[in-house]
Amino acid sequence: MERRLLGIDGFTTSAVGLGCMGFSQGYGPADDGESLRAISRALDAGVTLLDTAMSYSRGHNERLVARVLAEHRGQVELATKFGIVRGDGGAGLDGRPENVRGYCEASLSRLGTDVIDLYYLHRVDPDVPVAESVGAMAELVKEGKVRHLGLSEVTAEQLEQAAAVHPITAVQFEWSLLWRQPEEDVVPAARRLGIGLVPYSPLGRGLLTATLDHTTIDSSDFRRGDPRFHGAELERNLAQIDALRAIADDRGATVGQLALAWLLAQGPEVVPLPGSRNPDRVAENAAAADIKLTEADLRRIEEAAPRAAWAGDRTSFAVPVTGRGA
Repeated sequence: MERRLLGIDGFTTSAVGLGCMGFSQGYGPADDGESLRAISRALDAGVTLLDTAMSYSRGHNERLVARVLAEHRGQVELATKFGIVRGDGGAGLDGRPENVRGYCEASLSRLGTDVIDLYYLHRVDPDVPVAESVGAMAELVKEGKVRHLGLSEVTAEQLEQAAAVHPITAVQFEWSLLWRQPEEDVVPAARRLGIGLVPYSPLGRGLLTATLDHTTIDSSDFRRGDPRFHGAELERNLAQIDALRAIADDRGATVGQLALAWLLAQGPEVVPLPGSRNPDRVAENAAAADIKLTEADLRRIEEAAPRAAWAGDRTSFAVPVTGRGA
């Protein structure tokens, strides 16, 4: 698979990564055996970037990924995140500098490795300036516990503040044909600063796979509360999927592959993170890296399903805070 450079500090990875969250939460019950088969299939297809987080089912996801790393650490660029703290009372945010090292060391232990390739602040703690959190993360780089730093779901201003403290390799945010708001602010700011773009939910939380219908929407907590998946908004969005289907057919691709190829065509610094528990779907997503859209293809996609035609505002990316993290 094609390799892509994220950031200005030499971090390269596969053009398509694997978002691992769904192996533990968000999309209904998961089976560890199936999840491990899906990760193995991703590696076989040339995917090398595995993206997890300490908050995904309170450490389960990192422990699952550790089972793959035990045999394939040299084949993987490992990304994980801190900052969302889950407990029995719900979720909180914690970016306090004095806690960053502890979170990192706990992740290293769960992952069974001595270094994290890309360490993200999962969400900015509203009580802590992002520069202070990043300053503590930079100490981890000096100590050799972390190689590169990233941020997830930040504003353009926060990105500027963070980059003034330490080089930021990647910024992660929701971006797809279904949700294009980041093109207004975060994307241009990241490009100006030389920061790589890592879209999560690049398949629109499953809508862009063209496999969802009214009977399967509520199978996911993430879709159940998202206005884009209900009522008139859903009907409008399903109509856009139908419009894309003809283009995908002409290219000998699935709608999902077309959606991923569209993201990949937005620039050489874009590495989408599709996730799936289905090994065949994982291989299908990886194969999108082989689809090179022409300018004519991109114009046709924009004409068939323009940004203004998609309906509904996504749910807030802010995590419901029930209290300060540990």
